[in-house]
Amino acid sequence: MTTPAATGARAGVDLAPLTTLRLGGPARWFVEATDDATAVGAVRAADSAGEPLLLLAGGSNLVIADRGFEGTAVHLATRGVAIDGHGVLRAAAGEDWEAVVARTVAAGYGGLECLSGIPGSVGATPVQNVGAYGVELSDLLLDVELYDRRSGEVRVVPAAELGLGYRTSVLKGTDAAMVLAVRIALHPDGRSAPIRYGELARVLDAEPGMRVPAEQARQAVLALRRGKGMVLDAADHDTWSAGSFFTNPLLDTGEVAPVLERIRARVGADVVVPQYPGGHGRTKLSAAWLIEQAGFRRGHAGPGQRVALSGKHTLALTHRGGGSTADLLALARDVRGGVQSCFDVTLHPEPVLVGCTL
Repeated sequence: MTTPAATGARAGVDLAPLTTLRLGGPARWFVEATDDATAVGAVRAADSAGEPLLLLAGGSNLVIADRGFEGTAVHLATRGVAIDGHGVLRAAAGEDWEAVVARTVAAGYGGLECLSGIPGSVGATPVQNVGAYGVELSDLLLDVELYDRRSGEVRVVPAAELGLGYRTSVLKGTDAAMVLAVRIALHPDGRSAPIRYGELARVLDAEPGMRVPAEQARQAVLALRRGKGMVLDAADHDTWSAGSFFTNPLLDTGEVAPVLERIRARVGADVVVPQYPGGHGRTKLSAAWLIEQAGFRRGHAGPGQRVALSGKHTLALTHRGGGSTADLLALARDVRGGVQSCFDVTLHPEPVLVGCTL
């Protein structure tokens, strides 16, 4: 085996335990970075040696190939959370996102409560522009501190320059930068973001647009997520997932009518097709609803029943134990192909695929 590029790197560390799916092979070299200097140093060393690089923290949005990663994996385990007198949160990339949200609400601040229960690290949130229950990180994000691998510099990038969109940003699909910290503007009055999501509004008995105590909204969100198997629980295989595996399809204006016509031709002319504003004049459809209408029910099993759709939510592909990444991808292809065949709508994966393709 070649000499590691980074100081303190370990050989052949299994990456599966560092992912919420508990899937994936070993990294050729592995660095545990508990501070920014170690993280930046490991990345610089890998870059200087021309070594492939994988950055991971919470592992909630990764699908890693069974053969593992033929390069250096840097595990961001950095810590640090602070809220200043203006209600601005600064959190290190390696912090657990759910723990940070809980801390802000407990401290009397609102804004992030609808993003409660989302697994993963702080550093992943701007990459995906995480969102749930009518709130996206882009609603509150001020800027990110990152290491720019092209320039070799650490710099602060305003949120407006990150190209934040539906589950995407300029950081997604590229390893050109490593997020070190984020800054987020919280609501000092301790009340939630305006309640926009119908399901959450019903649970809270709130009118759309109302703001409620942040803790009240947080508990409602956590209850909804638990009911869908979307809050991590080591004993519950329904939570051994990468969260929502497919993004909700976004249709341009000219695509909407023919797609709806194909859907209704299959499921019935009187069926109400769930659809929502997708921004920039586009329409968003429900991937979970399309999957169900294509004949895939909760608990639908993949190869050897080692993987399956969650028993609580069809949008989550779960590992039931003893499975492989190949098993998971076979199930994903089955689901994607079924929706494509029925409705001519292509589903796109939300997690990052490392060393494998769908």
